[in-house]
Amino acid sequence: MASETEYPKSLRLRLARLYYGRDTAAIRFQFALMVIDLAIIGFFLAGPYLRDRPSYLILDYAIAAWIAVELVAQWSAHYSTRRFLARPMTWVDIFVLGTLLFPQWLFNFAFLRVARIWAVAQRPVFKLMLNRLGLKEQTDVVTAFINLFVFLFLVTGFVYTFFFYREDPGTGFIDALYFTVATVTTTGFGDITLPGTFGKLTSIVTMIVGISLFVRLAQAIVRPHKVSFPCPECGLQRHDADAVHCKACGHILNIPDDGL
Repeated sequence: MASETEYPKSLRLRLARLYYGRDTAAIRFQFALMVIDLAIIGFFLAGPYLRDRPSYLILDYAIAAWIAVELVAQWSAHYSTRRFLARPMTWVDIFVLGTLLFPQWLFNFAFLRVARIWAVAQRPVFKLMLNRLGLKEQTDVVTAFINLFVFLFLVTGFVYTFFFYREDPGTGFIDALYFTVATVTTTGFGDITLPGTFGKLTSIVTMIVGISLFVRLAQAIVRPHKVSFPCPECGLQRHDADAVHCKACGHILNIPDDGL
């Protein structure tokens, strides 16, 4: 019979294997989590259209319970509480959980819910799926696109919460999304603007960060494909896929080849 100290350790090892492993059971578990994450994100994006329905709060608290359980499971899977708390997604989930449990008081932070899209991209199964779909070389492009997509909807949620929340849920959210896209792309139609100094500052930050993410996406699309492989001599992280020598120091490389 296992002792009281052995049982928590075995549970931690099992959870760590499920969350970070590559065996069949772990992949199935991570894929199920990813599907649930996508469903939750869909609920968040549809929130402005569903918030007046009686079932909204039921789904809201059900998702809160799920996120709370997953936070506890992820914490149990970590060997270090400090490392767990150092993860940005840990604090995003904590804030999201707060907005779900106390929607009347923390609705101003509801836009952070969209950041859970990053949780999908961080799961090991996500990169595995890209590899199986033949998109391994486009990992940087997909990552840059996800970053831009998350930023667009984060800003849309922020603008909707602080400037369009009192309007009709359907048109208010669309107006916020329209403003965000027009601002990020610097199209500047000017038919929808944010009032006051706070609105101008929001527009400025949106343009600066949005353009940076657009440039990052463009670079990922047009630049030659490189692989992540740290040089053991100088530490250079990225090299051409067929590189034999490090461009920085000339050290002979042994980059793994999938044989494709």
